[in-house]
Amino acid sequence: MFGYKAVIRLSVILGVITWLLLLLLDLTALFSAKNNIAFGLPSFAPKIALGLFVLSIVLFYRYRINKAESVNFIDLLWRVFVTGLITTVVSLAIKFLFSVFGDTSLAKNPLVINFFYHINLGLIIAFTVSTLIVWKRLILYQKTKSLLAFWRIFEYSLLGALAFDILGYALFDPFFNILLGILVLMGLVLSFNLKWVAYLNFKQKWKSILFIVLVIIYLFYFLDGLVDYSNQDVLVTDLLDSVYILASFSFISVYSLISALVILFNLPTSSVFEKKLEEAMNFQRLSQSQSQPTGQKKEQIYEILLDSTISAVFADAAWLEITEDNPPILSKYNISDKEINDVKEAVKNTALKKVINTEFDNISNSQRLSATLKGVKFKSILLFPIIAKQKQIGSIALLKEVGDSFNKEMVDIINTFVNQASISLENFQLINDAIENERYKEELKIASRVQQSLLPSALEQSEKFDIHGISVAADEVGGDYYDSFKLAEDRFALIIADVSGKGTSAAFHMSQMKGIFHSLVQLSLDPKQLMVVTNNALSQCLEKTSFITATYFEIDTKKSKVCFARAGHCPTLYYSSKSKELEYFKNKGLGLGILRNSNFEKYVQVNEFQYSSGDIIVLYTDGITEAVNGENEQFGYEKLSDTLMEYINQSPEQISNGIFEALYKFCENDSLDDDYSIVVVKFR
Repeated sequence: MFGYKAVIRLSVILGVITWLLLLLLDLTALFSAKNNIAFGLPSFAPKIALGLFVLSIVLFYRYRINKAESVNFIDLLWRVFVTGLITTVVSLAIKFLFSVFGDTSLAKNPLVINFFYHINLGLIIAFTVSTLIVWKRLILYQKTKSLLAFWRIFEYSLLGALAFDILGYALFDPFFNILLGILVLMGLVLSFNLKWVAYLNFKQKWKSILFIVLVIIYLFYFLDGLVDYSNQDVLVTDLLDSVYILASFSFISVYSLISALVILFNLPTSSVFEKKLEEAMNFQRLSQSQSQPTGQKKEQIYEILLDSTISAVFADAAWLEITEDNPPILSKYNISDKEINDVKEAVKNTALKKVINTEFDNISNSQRLSATLKGVKFKSILLFPIIAKQKQIGSIALLKEVGDSFNKEMVDIINTFVNQASISLENFQLINDAIENERYKEELKIASRVQQSLLPSALEQSEKFDIHGISVAADEVGGDYYDSFKLAEDRFALIIADVSGKGTSAAFHMSQMKGIFHSLVQLSLDPKQLMVVTNNALSQCLEKTSFITATYFEIDTKKSKVCFARAGHCPTLYYSSKSKELEYFKNKGLGLGILRNSNFEKYVQVNEFQYSSGDIIVLYTDGITEAVNGENEQFGYEKLSDTLMEYINQSPEQISNGIFEALYKFCENDSLDDDYSIVVVKFR
């Protein structure tokens, strides 16, 4: 299959060959007639060559114009203008050449006349065909099925006329006139398809009129030239004896004339169309401003709104005031601050007084916000509140120097712009809030990973006991903390703590607790001293409203002894394998940071006990015992004890998991309201 460029090249080659063939046949026929020599070919041979030449030109312009991507109407008319201009210039040059030679025998030689006539013939056919194809594209703009079918009938009829011309009928023959009349009527019907005219702006319409008028002038000039050649009675091929050419001339002339008149009559409406188009573009700008909030600032939305409303009502001055922002925003056009204050004072004496002081829940249902002012430069004002999230955040005022200048249509379009701007502002805030929330979520995820890294991945192990710990935060981050430290080969430190509150502040204080613990535990302080020094350190950095509960254990595996102190933390659950009994250690103690002086030492109680093989220590935070179910019942100490007894023969890890499983079952798998942690020690 031939490509686009290949078809164009082929059509050019065919055009040149068929034109030369037509010229050769006509000159040969003329020479034979003048010298009484037999022509040797049928009389219709030149007609066939002419038909083939027309078809090659049709093929060229069909691909050159129809396949062009541009649908700019002015560009299409420019193509017609340029083709006609070239044809006219060449024709005028030939006419000038004949005038120079005057009455010489060369100028009157039939062969010379026919040669230059064929140059005119080729250019006129090229102009006619190119204009026909441009007119086709204009007519079929926004085509319908019926219009497309009618055009095809017309086009095929023209091709039929081209075949009819081979028969040799001349102008004024009955069959010739009947076919020509049918084609002229069909062209007349098609000439009223001018939908493309409505899409021209004022400037484009004037250009179109100029180009079309020039096309009409070209046509009459070409027709006059063809008549002059025909009157010399020396032509072998006369274009005036072609139905195709005359029908094309008629259609092009009628469509050009009707187009020029319609465009001329539509000139007064151009400004209205352009105004509506500009309003639509401004509305689109406002709509697009809400779809890209990260690239748009609120100030840009205000600027678009002010420019759009000024353009929509041809305002002489305007201002936009946003009182919600800090500092307030005041954008103005062609008006000073003093004039704004003067207008506001004048407004107070008009029906618009309540408009300035009223918050509108729905602009669409509000009254018409316009009035005529007195005593100021501007006589008309149109004032609208700007609403966002059911709250008036500002107002926009449009002014004119002539009284009663704002009509209902203007009020409606300003209402539309302000409503769209309000939607854009709301969406702007909502999407930015969503982006901010996503940023916070990402930061919380990072904080959660950091917090998890603060908790030990594994507690210190010993041949004399097994240990396991778990901590889960109610939010992304929490305030529970547990840790262990190997003081010596047979001495181990173990701590569990709970920061008051939840979330990021609790997690921050938890990290402080970890730092203090790791610093002090290396000093080999006894449990009471460690609690006192820790309280002094935390008192310097904790907020006044914050405190930390903790329990600190020191395990001596050589002496099988445990020494511990409690700072307001949950009672430690202890199981004795000898007595088969459970016990909660409830020794006194205040939370760290509650009492921030030397009196704190009085509230620290240190206990110790001997452990045996199989004994179990369970350290936990209050999130476990205070967890509630759907009936608002707490898990409590009793259920914790019962659950431990169910898993008493299991490993610390199985005990921890069993307690959590019982806890979730009790809470019916609802999310817990607090952080919860547990550390289980089982002595071997």
